[in-house]
Amino acid sequence: MMQTDTDKIDPALARIAAAVDPASSVNVSVQLRGALEYGIATGDIPANTRLPSVRRLAASLKLSPVTVSNVYAALQDRGHVEGRVGSGTFVTDRAPPPASQSQRLAAFERQIAELIQSGRDLGLSRQDIAFRIAMATSAPATPLRILVLGTFLEATKAYAEDLHALLDAADSVTAVSMREVEAGEHPDADLVFCPHTLTATATPLFPDVPVLGMTLIPNEATRIALAGIPPEAEVTAVSYFDDFLPTLKSGIDRFAPHLGRVTAVPRGDPALPDLVTRADVLIYATGAEYLREGLRSDQTAIEYRHTPDSHALRSELLPAIEAARSNISKKEPHDENN
Repeated sequence: MMQTDTDKIDPALARIAAAVDPASSVNVSVQLRGALEYGIATGDIPANTRLPSVRRLAASLKLSPVTVSNVYAALQDRGHVEGRVGSGTFVTDRAPPPASQSQRLAAFERQIAELIQSGRDLGLSRQDIAFRIAMATSAPATPLRILVLGTFLEATKAYAEDLHALLDAADSVTAVSMREVEAGEHPDADLVFCPHTLTATATPLFPDVPVLGMTLIPNEATRIALAGIPPEAEVTAVSYFDDFLPTLKSGIDRFAPHLGRVTAVPRGDPALPDLVTRADVLIYATGAEYLREGLRSDQTAIEYRHTPDSHALRSELLPAIEAARSNISKKEPHDENN
């Protein structure tokens, strides 16, 4: 069993790493990097989780320490983990620290003081200022142009719809694929959201715009479908990307632990046609929809699709949205004068 130096490990991390299969056609270093990267992106491995030491993880998975070290280095280069001197390797905490109630109250009181001083400069009394405040209406929120970026456009549109439901009606939310962005075919934006796995790639493409990572989880339809698979069913699971394979396997194990026969392969595996023919249930990652074609009427197909984690949206992304809105609002008078 995989352990850290203190014999304690996050259960999700153990489950995800255990999905690495040396017998798979996918290189083990690709599997391990993908397992950890997607685990972090989906929130299964939370921020500030301490990863096992290189030697312990290598020993538990029967891999070379050099392989594990290279995987950790790749994750650190992409901003997913960080080394802390004397402590080990930890999952990066990307969430901006929230302002405390006292800090927000102090900022509000400074704004009141500035408002009173501006009124006095105009010759208004305190009573006049108080009356005008009481009669004032709230200023409309500054609308934001938000891009939601993903690999597959249809899935990204679903992410955008989930996000738009939490925003001001004046905000615009547009779904774009990474292919469109790399081709320069996208509207201007004030803020960009994308899965954590894409932040390292997206950030240099939007040098002047904040790029925030979304935590994704399997959507409700996926979870319900997995739980409803008969225990005796022969199941074939197919990942679109090689490095997603361990995450797909561990997700099925998490939401359908009752299943006995699950074979997980990448879409390029030469055994795939035969596995699909023999399967009672086909579970395919988003992007591999073409595998549904030609299935028999007695076979079931389930798409393994993600959705933004609503808790993370409210606790991490909505504060960032309001911070961006405030920054734009402060810039607008200056821009108009220029």
